[in-house]
Amino acid sequence: MSRKKAYSHLAMATLTISSFFPRFLLLSLCLFWVYTIEAKSETSVTIHLSSFLPSPVCSPSSHAAGRKSSLEVVHKRGPCFRNGDEKSSSVSHSEILQQDQARVDSIHSKFAKNSGIAGDVKQPDAAELPANDGSVVGSANYIVQVGLGTPKKELSLVFDTGSDLTWTQCEPCVKACYKQKEPIFDPRLSTSYSNISCSSTLCSSLSSATGNSPGCESSTCIYGIKYGDSSISAGFFAKETISLTSSDVFPGFLFGCGENNQGLFSGAAGLLGLGRDPISIVSQTASKFNKLFSYCLPSSSSSTGHLTFGNGGGISKSVQFTPLSTISQGTSFYGLDITGISVGGQTLPIQSSVFTTAGAIIDSGTVITRLPPDAYSALRTAFRQQMSKYPTAPALSILDTCYDFSNYTTISVPEISFSFKGGVLVNIDETGLLYGTSLSQVCLAFAGNSEASDVAIFGNVQQQTLEVVYDANGGRVGFAPNGCS
Repeated sequence: MSRKKAYSHLAMATLTISSFFPRFLLLSLCLFWVYTIEAKSETSVTIHLSSFLPSPVCSPSSHAAGRKSSLEVVHKRGPCFRNGDEKSSSVSHSEILQQDQARVDSIHSKFAKNSGIAGDVKQPDAAELPANDGSVVGSANYIVQVGLGTPKKELSLVFDTGSDLTWTQCEPCVKACYKQKEPIFDPRLSTSYSNISCSSTLCSSLSSATGNSPGCESSTCIYGIKYGDSSISAGFFAKETISLTSSDVFPGFLFGCGENNQGLFSGAAGLLGLGRDPISIVSQTASKFNKLFSYCLPSSSSSTGHLTFGNGGGISKSVQFTPLSTISQGTSFYGLDITGISVGGQTLPIQSSVFTTAGAIIDSGTVITRLPPDAYSALRTAFRQQMSKYPTAPALSILDTCYDFSNYTTISVPEISFSFKGGVLVNIDETGLLYGTSLSQVCLAFAGNSEASDVAIFGNVQQQTLEVVYDANGGRVGFAPNGCS
C-alpha cells in the first residue's frame, strides 16, 4: 500500500472514530449526569430538625385500621401512653442508654452461656429472687393493652420479643409493687383464674422460660425472674383468660401473677412475652395464629404503631423475608444473618467473617443497634466522612459520633441500609439514623460491641416505621417499608 493510500485510510479511520466519539461521550456524560442526580437523591436524606423536638400531642397512625387481631402500640414515654408514669418522661437519655447497655450485657451473657441459666440458684418465692443475668428488660419502650380475667380488666403491658413469660402485677402485693396507673389485677375478683400446682409438668416449664427453677408454696407453683437491669417479678404461676381483642379470647392462658415486682416498667402493668419458648404468647396462641405476628414501631413517641397477631387480613406483597439463623436456637430470640451494610449508597468493605463470627438477632427491646467492632468502625468512618461539614458534639453515653445542629433547620444525612441473607435489603428510615437529646447533641444511632464474639443486635430505633413480620413456623423474618407513621 502506498504512503498516500495509507494516509487516506488513516484519515478515514480518524474521521469515523471522531464522528462516533462525541456522540458516545455525550451519551456517557448524560448517563453519568442522570446517575449522579439519582444516586444523590437515593443515598442521602434531608431531615427537618423540628422532628427531634418532642411533641406533647398524640398523633395516632391510621395504618392499623382494618387489621384483624391488632393492638395499638405506643411508646411508654410519650403522650399516647395515657396510663404512663409521669416520672418516666423525665428519665434522661443517658439513663435510657445505660439501661439499654444493661439489656445488651444480659443478652451477650445469655449467648455466652448458651443455656440462659445461671448455674446453681436457690428457688424463688414471692419475697426473694435469685440474680439471673440471662433475662432482659432494659429500657422496654413499647406498650400494648390487653384484657385479663373474667370480667375483663384492661392492662398495659410492655411487649418484648426477647422474653417468654407474660406476667402482670397482682394483688395482694406481698413485698412490693411498683407504681402503675391502672388498678393492679386482683385474681380474687376473676372467675376464670386458677393456680398451677407444683406437681404439674407446666410448672417445670418455667425453667426454660425464665432461666430459674420454679419454687413451691402451699403446693402452688411459684415463678421468679430477675432481669439484667435489676428489675424483678415473682409470684404465682397461673392460668387465666386473656383477651387480645373482642374476638381473640384465649382461656387457660399461662402467665405470672406477680406479688413482688420492682423495677423500670414506668407505669406498665407487666410484660407480654413474644419469644420462642413454648410458654410465650406466640406459642400459646399458635392454634389460631400459627406463630405468626408482626409489628410496626412508631416514628416517634407522639405517634402510634401496631402489634398484629396472624396475617392481619393479608401480608403485604412488599415484605421481603430472610431466614431465621441458627444463632438463636435454644434462646428466646429471633436470629438474623447480616451480609452487608451500606452508607450513602456505598457498600462498606467489611469481611463476611465479621458478621458470621457471633451472628445477629433482631430485638424489640434493645434501643440502639449493636454491631461487631470492625463493622461499626467501618460504618462510623464512612458516616463521619459524609457528615464532615457539620460541627461535632460530645459523646452521649455509648454513642460516640455526635453533632451540634443548633444552627440548622435541615440537615442532609447519608442513608444507611442493611443487607440480610436471601438478598433482603432494608433501608433504615430517617427516624432510625440519629438519636438526639437536643439539637446541640444529635448522635449516630449505632454502637459497637466490645468484642467480636458478642452477638450483634438489630435494635428498635432502626426498626421504626418498618413492618416487621415474624413467621416462627416458617423460620423467617420479613421487612417492608412504611408500616406506620
